Order: sequence, then C-alpha cells, then structure tokens
Amino acid sequence: MAWTKYQLFLAGLMLTTGSLNTLSAKWADMFSAKGCRDDPDHPFTHPFVQAVGMFLGEFSCIAVFYLLLCHDRRRPEPRVNPGQSFNPLLFFPPAMCDMTATSIMYVALNMTSASSFQMLRGAVIIFTGLLSVAFLGRRLTPSQWVGILTTILGLVIVGLADFFSGHSEDTHKLSDIVTGDLLIILAQVIVSVQMVLEEKFVYKHDVHPLRAVGTEGFFGFFVLSLLLIPMYFIHVGAFSGNPRQVLEDALDAFCQIGHEPLILLALLGNTVSIAFFNFAGISVTKEISATTRMVLDSLRTLVIWAVSLALGWEQFQGLQVLGFLVLLAGTALYNGLHRPLLARVPCCAAMVGAEEPEDGPGERERLLGDRRVQSTDEG
Repeated sequence: MAWTKYQLFLAGLMLTTGSLNTLSAKWADMFSAKGCRDDPDHPFTHPFVQAVGMFLGEFSCIAVFYLLLCHDRRRPEPRVNPGQSFNPLLFFPPAMCDMTATSIMYVALNMTSASSFQMLRGAVIIFTGLLSVAFLGRRLTPSQWVGILTTILGLVIVGLADFFSGHSEDTHKLSDIVTGDLLIILAQVIVSVQMVLEEKFVYKHDVHPLRAVGTEGFFGFFVLSLLLIPMYFIHVGAFSGNPRQVLEDALDAFCQIGHEPLILLALLGNTVSIAFFNFAGISVTKEISATTRMVLDSLRTLVIWAVSLALGWEQFQGLQVLGFLVLLAGTALYNGLHRPLLARVPCCAAMVGAEEPEDGPGERERLLGDRRVQSTDEG
C-alpha cells in the first residue's frame, strides 16, 4: 500500500530531526570562543549544559501533548486517548537513568565522531535483550540472539575503524576516541536499564507516549539544572575541557554563547529537534508501523555519517561502512525485519511463524524506541 502525503511527511520529519539532533550537538562541540574571563578562545566543552537543553526539548513534549488533546476535543468524535491518572514519580527512576546516560553520551561526543557516536548507540540492543531475559523473564527468539551476536561484531568493527582513524585524525587524539567509544557503550547499559524499568513499572499504566516523554524530561531538566550548581565547584583536572577545570562551568558556557551566538543556534537546534523527533517517532509508530520507525532510526545513522563526511568533520573509513552494515543487519535480525522476506519463501514460512515473539512489534517498540541522543534518544 502506498504511503499518504502525511505519512511521507512524518517519515521525513523523523529522519531529518533525528539526524539534526546529533549533528547540532556535534556542531556546538566544534566551536571555540572566549569565556567570562580573559582566557583565550577555548572549545565549547559543556556536555551537561547541552544535556539540560535536550531535557528541555523532551519537557516541551508535555505542551505538545496538551495542544493535541485540546485540538482533538474539538472534534465530534475525539480519537486521542489521554490515558489514566498516574503517579508522576513512577517516571523518576527511568528519568535519572536517562539523565545519566545522556550526560555520559554528550561527554563522549566531545571525544569521538558523530557517526561513530550514532553507530555505537546500537549497543543498546545487546544490553536490553539480556536484561529483558534476566529481569522481565522474556524469551528471545533464535534470530534475536543472532541479532545480538551480529551487533557485537558490528561494534568491534566500528571500534577498529575508530582505532585506525585515530592515528590520522587531527581533531581527536586516539586515547580520547577510545575513551569516548567506551563511554557511549557504558551509556547504552544505563539506557537498557531505563528501558527495562519503564517496561516493568511504567508501561502497565495507560500513559500517552508524549506525556511519558515530557514527564521524564521534566525530572531530567529539573534535577540536572540543580546539579549544575555543585558541578561548578567540583574540580576534575585535565578531564574537564573548561579553563577552571571543573566538572561543568555553566557560567563559562553562557559567556561563550554571548561571544559566539552560533553556539546558541546549535543548542536551540538540539532542543527543538528532540521535541519534533519524539513527536514524529510516536506518530510514525501510530500511522505506519513500529518496524518503519526502526528502519528510519537506522537510516539516520547513514544521514549523519554522510553529512559529517560532506562537511569535512571526519575522514572516510571503509571499515566504518562495513561496521554500519553489520550493525544494520544485527538491528534487522533483532527486530524481525527479515520475517516478511523469509515468509515469501515456502520452505521458510513455517519457521518464521514459529519464531514470532510473544509480544510482537509492540514489545520491540518499547524496548528499542530510542528518543535521542537515544535517545533517545540523543542521547
């Protein structure tokens, strides 16, 4: 069945805003400007300030939810389910996981390329699958186990590509690239914990997805904004990229924005894109399918890689292309994208039917519906 113009618009919006989310965050990292004191120009290395902006974008999904609800109530027959009342504190533990993972990923983005950042986020499949077996009692199909093993192979290939590129790259040292890649994978462990927490404690409640994202965004924005105060006084030495060598210098970030307004444009791009990406992702799942959302989420990795090459942010690495293709195959196997193809083969049709997971596409969407960064998701 051909897509309608609205469905094409949603798919394009998700692909565009999802790519812009990572590219705008990387763009901000590439600026250098003066700070609050007489320090010389220095890089804009403020991952926690960027994370606050990302959570502000997620928080804005609450406003989008109520706007949609008000518009829907004007119809003769409302179609939007506002969901049942719930305790917002249910979202606090997953929001703290989201906050921690997002902050770590923004730190890592300062150390590695945007394309590797996006590719390595595919590691979330591995940890989410394993944790769902351990804590949710879920049984993975053989193709999902093969998908996990394929993803591990893809991560190794991408890591090797980064290792070889580190010897010839001018913008990042090899030690920074390796540290950044490891931090991204660590963040995916935390993201998988977040997804399992949401699956176990949150999704049994009837909560609209935009409202859920907005609630988590509120907690992340509020808590991380408060944490910027002690971070201003915590010295971390050379690990920090700001002149005072503290964990985060928010004042220095605002001064750099004042001296270089394009940084503000990059941060606003990150904030606005995450809000539209959440809306588009949820709408694609509703209007088309969860599988389409997975495919588009994988395609944005290709867009980010292509744009980074075109802008000269990174060099072409053939090994990275191979790693991306292997990761794509792992994601496809885990999410069952191979089943429609195998179902057309007479000898494989029975095997495909027997392998269908209990929870179907809904479970895959909940476990892998990355919102960033993730996203998210973002990260």
